[in-house]
Order: sequence, then C-alpha cells, then structure tokens
Amino acid sequence: MCKPIEIQANAPNISSDGGILLLKEVDKRHRLTERMAACLVDSRRGEVKHTLVKLLRQRAYAIAMGWEDCNDFDALCQDPLYQFVLGSRPASQSTLSRFENWADSKSVYRMSVEMVDIFVERQKIRHPKRIVIDIDATVDPTHGQQQYQLFNGFYDCHCYLPLLIFGSCDGRPMEILSAVLRPGNAPSGKRAAAILRRVARRLRDAYPKTKILVRADAGFSSPEFYKTCEDLGLEYLVAMQGNAVLDREAEPTMVLARAERDKTKEAARLYTEFSYAAGSWDKKRRVIVKAEALPGKAAEVLPGGKTSKATPCKDNCRFVVTNLSKDPQALYGIYCLRGESENRIKELKLDLASGRTSCHTFIANAFRLMLHALAFCLSSMIRDHLDGTCLFKCTVGQIRLKFLKMAAIIEESTRRILIRLPRGHPHVFLLIKVTSA
Repeated sequence: MCKPIEIQANAPNISSDGGILLLKEVDKRHRLTERMAACLVDSRRGEVKHTLVKLLRQRAYAIAMGWEDCNDFDALCQDPLYQFVLGSRPASQSTLSRFENWADSKSVYRMSVEMVDIFVERQKIRHPKRIVIDIDATVDPTHGQQQYQLFNGFYDCHCYLPLLIFGSCDGRPMEILSAVLRPGNAPSGKRAAAILRRVARRLRDAYPKTKILVRADAGFSSPEFYKTCEDLGLEYLVAMQGNAVLDREAEPTMVLARAERDKTKEAARLYTEFSYAAGSWDKKRRVIVKAEALPGKAAEVLPGGKTSKATPCKDNCRFVVTNLSKDPQALYGIYCLRGESENRIKELKLDLASGRTSCHTFIANAFRLMLHALAFCLSSMIRDHLDGTCLFKCTVGQIRLKFLKMAAIIEESTRRILIRLPRGHPHVFLLIKVTSA
C-alpha cells in the first residue's frame, strides 16, 4: 500500500544556506565588507537600527547565495542562520531598497579603489612574477525607465554597458579588479584608459618589479590606450580592426594561406608581423597578423530530400597590436587566452545576476553593480582556500552548489550555538576544515 506524502513548511531552526558560515568566515579574515563599508558615508539622522556594514554584508552575502533581489528577505528574515551571521534580524526589503538608492558617486568610486587595494594585499604573500589584466565591456539590457539606459546599435537594445577588469597572478584563477557602470551608448573603450591607469598605477606601486600584461579586444584599440600602457611600463596585446592598409600589408601572407588551404582542403593559419602607424598615432607600433584561410563546404542532401546551401571559402585575417617581442604565433596564442575573462563575465552575469540594475537612478545602479562585484570577490576568496584541491578552479556557480547551498540545523543553548551540517554531503568536511582553520 502506497502511503500518502504530506509536506509542511514548519521545521524549526533549519536553514537551506548552511554555507553562509563559510562566507562569514572568509569575509572576517579579509575584512572585505568592513573595508568596503568604510568607503560609505553614513548621513542618516536619528536612531539607526542597521549599520552600513550590516546592510552591505547582508546584500553581498545574499547575492553570493543566489538571493539577488531585496524582496527575497520578506521570507529570508526568518532564516536563523542569516540572523546569526549578521548579528541580528536582517533588514527588511524596504530598508535594503533605500540603502541601494542612498549611495553617492564618491562612495562608489572609493569602493572601486578599495577593491584594487584588497586584491593587491591578498597577492603580497605570493610575490607575483606576472600579473595579467583583461579588460572588457559587456551588455546589460534594461527593461524600464532607468537613468542613462540608452539605445546601443551594436546590441540592438536599450542597455547599460559596464566596463569590467579582471586580474590573474601567475596563472591563478582570475579575480575582479573593477566594475564600472556606463551609459548604454558608450563606446567599448570609453573611459577605459583612465580606469586602467588608476588600476595599473596601484599594481605598479605595489609590485615595481612584476611584469604586467594588458589584454583587450578591438573595442579598446586607441592611441590613448596604447600610450597609457607604455607610460606605465605595461606589456599589452590589443586587437585592432582591419582596414585597407592592414589588409594590403597582410595580403602576401594571405596568398600563402589560401594556397595551403587549396592544397590540403583544410583550414590554413600563418602568422606574420609588420610595423604600422595610423594617422592619429604618435609612432609606429608592432602589429602581428593571423592570416587564416577557411575551406568552404559543399552542399549536402538533408533528411527529407532537401539540400543545404554550399558555403564558399573564407578569409579570416586578424590583427593584434603589441609592444612584446616574442614570436607572432606565440603572442597570438597568449592573446586568445583573454577568452577566460569572458567566462568570468558569464559567472558575474549568470551566477551572480549582475544584470539586475533595475533601480531608477544611474548611481544606484552603479552601486548595485558594485555589490555584485563584491559577491564575486567573496567567492574568489573561498576559491583561494580550495588551493590544492580538485575544486580550485571551480566557477562561482559550482562554489554555491557545492559549498554554500547546504542544509543546516541550528541548536542554541545557554552554553553555545551548535550548527549541524549533513554528514552525507560530499564536501561537508572540507567546509568545516576551511571555517575552522
């Protein structure tokens, strides 16, 4: 006889977010939210129920745990673990919404500066030999009347265009260095040189002997960007859009690539280099070329009797401007590794929902983007503690799934607060080890 199943949501002192204890412990060691909250100026008057550091901590923890909306705390305020890690009952949705709309541009700027300082201090114990900086823009579609949400022809939507900078030391997983919200019609490279200058100067001051490499796509190709790198002693690999002059210089190599493709019937790739100076440049710079000739595809008979279209042979010529002296093929391979930063952008947007810039004012949305960047920092700090394990290079989403989303029973007595985690969880003992270290 099959027994009926009855479900009731009335289990006392149980949380679905046991891993928030890990967030609290990592945050405590690095003083991340405490330092970020110090960048804010508390102009509130009268009796204050929730401190700025508590509000900042509540939002950052919740975003990292997958609760990116303020109204999630209509129910989460009953979660005993959130009350424990925050020190008191969580703030309500209305309080959190006022908090997000309260910050000013100076506070957001100070938080951005502090984020770089925290990255620098965390790397000091490693004495990095090389730091790689990847800079990129991404689209953040808007669906309301947000300030400065403007139409972008390339993305064919109304949006914001955040500028994101990630850094990696000696091949370690990339961490976020800066997240700057920009209006939707901003060119990809707008303000990029100024923001890079601020970030790179801090890194250069901290590590004067460390080699720093900057990688960026063609949207950042400008004489100002190159000169910024050169003035600060940075190495760079920056893609550049083709033009008539570049195509003419690359044509002899393309002829050889086409001949090899026609002979082997497979894709042919050859690499070369030359010196080039656009009319707006102050000097000639080295340009490396990937001359790629791609084979066509014959028409095929599909199921049902239909025939697919034949595709002709295609040229794919790419250009990268650099001040490095290595072999062109090796340098182009290093440039292509910047695709890893796009994976970090996906984590920020998909795992941490950074696209929830739904406040009305531009500054409030810039502050909200910084909160999501803060949650990314917390996840990166957790990943640091997984060094030497098979999970060291896991994504933000995997960190949440494997470490943060864990059931917990909270038992409180006069002597202690006991938090019981499920012994059947695959990584529970690693979590205990990290939080107890």
